[in-house]
Amino acid sequence: MKYLVTGGAGYVGSVVAQHLLEAGHEVTVLDNLSTGFREGVPAGAAFVEGDIRDAAKWLDASYDGVLHFAASSQVGESVVKPEKYWDNNVAGSMALLGAMREAGVRKLVFSSTAATYGEPEQVPIVESAPTKPTNPYGATKLAVDHMITSEANAHGLAAVSLRYFNVAGAYGAYGERHDPESHLIPLVLQVAQGRRDAISIYGDDYATPDGTCVRDYIHVADLAEAHLLALTAAQPGEHLICNLGNGSGFSVREVIDTVRKVTGHPIPEVVAPRRGGDPAVLVASADTAREKLGWNPSRADLAGIVADAWEFTRHIEKSAREQ
Repeated sequence: MKYLVTGGAGYVGSVVAQHLLEAGHEVTVLDNLSTGFREGVPAGAAFVEGDIRDAAKWLDASYDGVLHFAASSQVGESVVKPEKYWDNNVAGSMALLGAMREAGVRKLVFSSTAATYGEPEQVPIVESAPTKPTNPYGATKLAVDHMITSEANAHGLAAVSLRYFNVAGAYGAYGERHDPESHLIPLVLQVAQGRRDAISIYGDDYATPDGTCVRDYIHVADLAEAHLLALTAAQPGEHLICNLGNGSGFSVREVIDTVRKVTGHPIPEVVAPRRGGDPAVLVASADTAREKLGWNPSRADLAGIVADAWEFTRHIEKSAREQ
């Protein structure tokens, strides 16, 4: 099979592209490198540097499907630059869907997000929970989900949206290196590296066992496997939406303590005021993914997730020193 992976030079896209190659598929990565890295494109994948708005230039009937990761994804930035997110995430996805329709490519797996739910009324969160995003990033991802549903109903697209919770870890040479970084595990690892003086804990008075926020962490390799299963599960004229998480959570302090144990480094911490819109607990119900995709995550151990991320972080640091 032959697949186009948009945003395949980024964190999740590169890991999924590598999994596709290992499964024997032909892969083309389309990425404008605005946040991705050329060296993140797996060996064996064809690479096109370009924008998803121009996907019609490269997409043709030889492709069996598209896996769509190309999006702006910084929550804070989306609040101050919403126009960027509506243009890139929504207008870009609309152009991609049009290119797929024109080329006759009728299968799509979309990288959605738990941010579509906003502050949950109940946890674990199920797919039927109300969608009330609290920022433009989540709102634009939800808009694309609605767009895909319309495309499936009207034009027979076979589509699966995967709503991620907290993706972490690394897979071989492919891992997380956002700039700016906003995710907890790589931020704590930066403290272990000496690149950051301390880690900020935004609120320690939540109604949780240790007072800090609880989040559901999923290993990026488990996540990638769900995408390959979604390609098989997608059915013409249907849009399936699945949450991806482990169904259990770890607090901010548990993550920090785990990084201390894995790295052997002291991690100074500073308690800061709560951030607006931070729910106390975000945990997924992944029952739909298990039932519809046959997905069973096998890397739920937090220490293993952190260890993989730490190994990748040191690899990047070593490579930077050698250049």
